[in-house]
Amino acid sequence: MEAEANADYFHLYQAMQIIEGWFAQHDSEVEMIKAALLNQVKLIWFELAEGDHPVEAFTRLNVGKIPLTSDELIRALFLRRNTRAGVDPTSGQLRIAYEWDQLEKSLQNDAFWYFISNKSAPTQNRIGLLFELVAQEDGMPRTWGHDTYAAFHHMNGRLKASGSSVADEWARIKSNFLQLEEWYEDRVLFHMVGYLVHQGMGIDSIRALAQGSTKSGFERILRREIFKCATGDELPTPVSEAAIREQLLSHMDALSYDRKSSHHRIRDWLLLFNLATLLQDVRSNLRFQFDSFKTQNWDIEHIRSVSDDRPGRTDAQKTWLEHCRSFLDTQEPANALCEEIDTYLADQAVSKLPEVFDNLYDKILVHFGEAGEWDAEHGLGNLTLLDEHTNRSYGNAVFAVKRQRLLSLDQAGIFVPLCTRNVFLKCYSPQAGNSLFWTEQDREAYETTMLDTLTRFFCGHTRGMQ
Repeated sequence: MEAEANADYFHLYQAMQIIEGWFAQHDSEVEMIKAALLNQVKLIWFELAEGDHPVEAFTRLNVGKIPLTSDELIRALFLRRNTRAGVDPTSGQLRIAYEWDQLEKSLQNDAFWYFISNKSAPTQNRIGLLFELVAQEDGMPRTWGHDTYAAFHHMNGRLKASGSSVADEWARIKSNFLQLEEWYEDRVLFHMVGYLVHQGMGIDSIRALAQGSTKSGFERILRREIFKCATGDELPTPVSEAAIREQLLSHMDALSYDRKSSHHRIRDWLLLFNLATLLQDVRSNLRFQFDSFKTQNWDIEHIRSVSDDRPGRTDAQKTWLEHCRSFLDTQEPANALCEEIDTYLADQAVSKLPEVFDNLYDKILVHFGEAGEWDAEHGLGNLTLLDEHTNRSYGNAVFAVKRQRLLSLDQAGIFVPLCTRNVFLKCYSPQAGNSLFWTEQDREAYETTMLDTLTRFFCGHTRGMQ
């Protein structure tokens, strides 16, 4: 029986049996369908002149008229019947169609897509990225992206070339995908490759780095590229822990939030710290959520409030006080400070007097141990990553209020970068002091941990090679 020849034929046979069974039980519906096909369906066809190439004619007639994507046109190239003598027209088509759908399904996983791309994920037909990689591998520059059908024209040219084989070209597409899938499944490569992609390095360039390298050699190359991205310097050769530590410390000291030119580098540095933290324990299976990080907007946030960044508008002042009041209500609802806040919020006349708010603002900072300025309040020891919504809604809130909000997000299963979570749980502090304050000692311990973690990472301690 032909249905037993392979799995595809078996499933086709099963589908046919179900369809025939349905028609057998619905005679009236069959007549309705037949009448609709005969009387209402209209077919449009185009007769080709002798010698016309069907694929080229189809492209000429449809590009710019029917919104077919480059991927759909490429699919037609791979699934068209082979008319060469002695070749079974259906040979390999079902297999390619099945494998095409499997690759597309994998690429529809946002975690996988945002690991290999910074582009917004298309809702359909993401497989085009694989054809772009093949085109780039063949020397086609990235600037061809303005041509919507460039990948199709490239693939069509390859399949028309003398000696070309659909099977060989499809095998090449699968090979590209399997390499990316292998990196995705490997925790170390996932985070290292993912960081470089986030920094703007094309996945085609990263694949070129892997050519001819062993896995450990590829990791060393990636670390050098990451060090260059993070610091602008070359990784010391030979690798020296003392030299790496000195370079990292010098770079950290130069990063300050009060210089706008540093903002982008600070965000990238904090991201790298999160990735290195996830990789420092080989027993962990946690993975950074590049999809959440790229689809949400992430700000650099001061851990402890900045003394000179008090709310200026009346509505912002009231919101700031309401957050403080809400937190105090969970700690000590009946005290003089709560009463003073309530009075301010209830009296519209008082709330319009700037000196009244300034006086209350200073009292609250004293209460939460955040009065006075730090010499390094804009340094890395007082900075972390925070989602834009939380950051903008809470503004320059005190540490205790931010901590309460972040823990509620974490408890709800909402993505919070690991190091941000650790900061507000005070995991980096050597002693379990008051969890409501971010002290000078906390800042120093945080910076030391950051330096230690990144030093170990660049020394190659990502697979337990201590």
